Formats: sequence, structure tokens, C-alpha cells
Amino acid sequence: QVQLVESGGGLVQAGGSLRLSCAASGRTFSTYAMGWFRQAPGKERKFIAYINWSGAYYADSVKGRFTISRDNAKNTVYLQMNSLKPEDTAVYYCAAATGTGVFTTSVPYNYWGQGTQVTVSS
Repeated sequence: QVQLVESGGGLVQAGGSLRLSCAASGRTFSTYAMGWFRQAPGKERKFIAYINWSGAYYADSVKGRFTISRDNAKNTVYLQMNSLKPEDTAVYYCAAATGTGVFTTSVPYNYWGQGTQVTVSS
């Protein structure tokens, strides 16, 4: 069983930055693929970024503005968000995949955090 706890969300002006954190339980954290997704009101949950043993991958909508990283010693994955836009407003979720799969979809992720709200004002 893996528990994920996100933090770092909040209200920020357009152009600003936030860093989200996701702390994970489990002794094999370094073997998980970790992803970030977001869900805006009335919309589907969408992939943002993932990081695994082979590197990091981003959705086009955040490429160049967001950076995913991980600290395996702290069992934590981060999402640094720069140049934020009002359309980035959403609940942000981290997720862990303990197996393999297409990590740009929600399918392989078998553990999810509770989400953290990010609101970007114009």
C-alpha cells in the first residue's frame, strides 16, 4: 500500500510560481513511476508530467514552464510550476505507478493523492 500526500497548492497571480510536493510512503519509492495530473472544474483529469527511471516527460501544455523532479531519499516528488496562467487553475494530483504502462494516461497509476488546489488569478 502506498499513501501519497500533496502539498504546496494555493492562490498565485498570473506569471507567478508554485512548487507542489508529494510525499509517498513505501520502501520502494525509487522504483515507482510518479506522475502529476490536474482536473479543472467540469473537465476530465489530464496528464501533466511523469518521471521514472528513464527520465521525465511533459504534456505540451506545460512543457517549458513546469519541471518534475524527485528526491528518492525523501520519498518525495515535486512539481515546480513557473509562468503560471489562469488556465492552470485546477486540482493537482500526484500518482504512483508500481508497475509498467503508458504513463501519460491514468491507467497504470494505482495510487493517488487527495489533490491540492492551485488557483491562478489574472
